[in-house]
Amino acid sequence: MPRAKLSDVELDYEVHGGPEGRPLVLLRGLGTQRIQWDPVFCQALVDAGHQLVVFDNRDAGLSTHLEGAGRPDLPAVMQAVREGSPPPVPYTLDAMADDVIGLMDELDWTSAHVAGISMGGMITQVVGCRHPGRVRSLVPIMASTGNPTLPPPTPAALECLLSPAPEERSAYIEHSLAGALVFGSPGYPLDRDAYRELAGRVFDRAFDPDGVARQFAAVQAHGDRRPRLARITAPTLVIHGLDDPLVPVEGGRDTAASIPGAELLEIPGMGHDVPPGLFQQLASAIGDHTRKAEVS
Repeated sequence: MPRAKLSDVELDYEVHGGPEGRPLVLLRGLGTQRIQWDPVFCQALVDAGHQLVVFDNRDAGLSTHLEGAGRPDLPAVMQAVREGSPPPVPYTLDAMADDVIGLMDELDWTSAHVAGISMGGMITQVVGCRHPGRVRSLVPIMASTGNPTLPPPTPAALECLLSPAPEERSAYIEHSLAGALVFGSPGYPLDRDAYRELAGRVFDRAFDPDGVARQFAAVQAHGDRRPRLARITAPTLVIHGLDDPLVPVEGGRDTAASIPGAELLEIPGMGHDVPPGLFQQLASAIGDHTRKAEVS
């Protein structure tokens, strides 16, 4: 696969669809890799009128891992955020948003639609704040604003999020599956065998708990984005599951309320994942949004 060489990192990426499609960047969430996008979903987005690029965020997959930065001191990061002082992190979501623009430059895209799930949805927000001239529309999915007054994850989801991943392959697969069963969509049962196979490929491709910790620190260090979100001018569609245990739906509602003119799509039975049963609905909603944004 090609790699985009930016100033401080290289990004592994893959393009789906031809140049006649509307350009769409799709971002993954915390610690996950571009191969976790189902090819069927990618094709649905192409069929909805897009040229799609998916990629590994920094510190994930085959993109650059900032190993020299070590593992962040998360309690120190949280304390700094509470005190309003600069948090001790190697990068924040600002740098990850700038990575998106660097990837667009590699593709010779002067502007694009930007969508993302979870942490990727937060990065999507920041792209809209930092680079308004490069964004045609935004689609943050299962993301939040950093508002500290919002409801937290469920106890089970928080335990899964903070539980260290095992370093042995088979244990990692079962650990990953256990988390998926907690985070997943109650209206759309998980194919456990397919998930185990994918989790094995993810482990074999890149296992880096310190990289996940650096991404997590970047999210925590960013704080409350609401004042910045109020400056977004791009047409925005916020998508959120009504049954999300990790980022409760109030996070999506807060996102939509914080971005001028944003639309909100709440999906019953959807948790903190993208199940096959929702591929067509999500692709259609994103396609309708990007199409409208280009004629408005």
